[in-house]
Amino acid sequence: MQHPHVGRTREKPVKQLSSLDAQFLLVESATTSGHVGALLVLDPSTAPHREVTLEGLRALIEPRLHLVDALRERVVEVPLGLGHPYWVQDPDFDLEYHTREVALPQPGSAEQLAEQVARIHARPLDRTRPLWEMYLVHGLDDRAAVYAKFHHAAIDGISGTEILSTVLDVSVEPRVVDPPPDLWDPSPVPSNAEILTRGSWSTVLRSRRLLTQLPTQLPHLTDIPGAKNLPGVNLVSGVAGALSAIVTGSSSATDERDLTAPPTPFNGPITAHRRFAYGSVPLSEVKKVKNAFGLTVNDVVMAMTTTALRRWLLDHDALPDIPLIGAVPVSIRGSDDQGGIGNLVSVMLAQLPTDEADPSRRLHETAASMSNAKQRFEAVPVSILQELSAAVPTALSGLAARALFRLALSQGLPFNMFVSNVPGPQLPLYVAGARLQGMYPVSAVTDMTGGINITLFSYDGALDFGIVVCREMVPDVWRIIDYLRDGLAELVALAEGQL
Repeated sequence: MQHPHVGRTREKPVKQLSSLDAQFLLVESATTSGHVGALLVLDPSTAPHREVTLEGLRALIEPRLHLVDALRERVVEVPLGLGHPYWVQDPDFDLEYHTREVALPQPGSAEQLAEQVARIHARPLDRTRPLWEMYLVHGLDDRAAVYAKFHHAAIDGISGTEILSTVLDVSVEPRVVDPPPDLWDPSPVPSNAEILTRGSWSTVLRSRRLLTQLPTQLPHLTDIPGAKNLPGVNLVSGVAGALSAIVTGSSSATDERDLTAPPTPFNGPITAHRRFAYGSVPLSEVKKVKNAFGLTVNDVVMAMTTTALRRWLLDHDALPDIPLIGAVPVSIRGSDDQGGIGNLVSVMLAQLPTDEADPSRRLHETAASMSNAKQRFEAVPVSILQELSAAVPTALSGLAARALFRLALSQGLPFNMFVSNVPGPQLPLYVAGARLQGMYPVSAVTDMTGGINITLFSYDGALDFGIVVCREMVPDVWRIIDYLRDGLAELVALAEGQL
């Protein structure tokens, strides 16, 4: 399908994946998929004929495809792994393949919707096509839902929101999108010989850049989650830091306190099966706590998460006597990076004081931990993940990434789980005329990141939580949604002086 407009044809150049983006492809295995997604719950009463149809969804997306290149681009591997893969326009792009519909059995509960999402989310994307799929889900009581998944090689939290904006509007009436200036007429997929030439040359250029960039990154090598567990890393980082201090005359001293992640039931080898749960809390209540104690919204979110994890671990007689360690993604996407695909993200680590029984002390310890985490993060170059990903030899990067993950885990956990907070618009949005009631993230879990991932998206006066887990590790994932709400209620009571 293609937008029927008259225009001239202009060939778009192929684009190579960054080193970090390539890692999201290379770490995939029989139990780990590299895509992330979002569940959109819709109220069709505002839509034409009070329904959302697959034909209507396709009619909405088709004239907007040119707004996001990734929707019509697929990955092409470099032969023999002699370079990172490339994004190329897919000459066989078929919108009907990427947009599908399914129906829930009666009665169409939230739990049944989450189970359907978990099953679809567990399936890998077809790498011979553009790396995304979108499902219209019927039968959710009197509502509808859309589940979309995109490969993490193409998006991070911020750029993923931008891609979803292709189906979102700020009014019931969908906006009119100007046609592209150029007719979409993709060239044939480059030959293996052409891709090999491009990939080999890019490897040479990347090696030259590393000679100037890597020395500034090595002193911070141990700041990467899990890096301290690898043989020789502490020595290399320490020597590089000392040399840098001699050359620049600056101090190489940093906060040497190790963050030790305790074992939990949701850390260890995962399976290929997933469970998912979702729910919302009022942003106004979160802000009430924030204002009462002079904190940030994210401080309150992390305190809620800490309480929920504490409750769940107590249920399973598995509460460690030291804090958990949470990995918190941080966007490094600047104003000049808006509209691009790929990952511009780093990670900071923070203690989650699940071992603290008193709600008030737990809140303030969480806030202090987040403050310390930010200070450590700001002392590290923001591009360290990108630069050090580029240091892995391309031909060995898939094998190396998986081997390093296993080696790091064999020496102890770098952290227990991911907690992500993605900011969103505070106004109503619509999909094909249907009002968006909630947007719930569906992220990824791996052996290294833990068998649970908690991600939230702020939208129209609410915080929308999506929790994805390894099915065998956390079979009772809906309890954590309940405990997040209980945690907020506890904090609101503290703010109102009732505790």
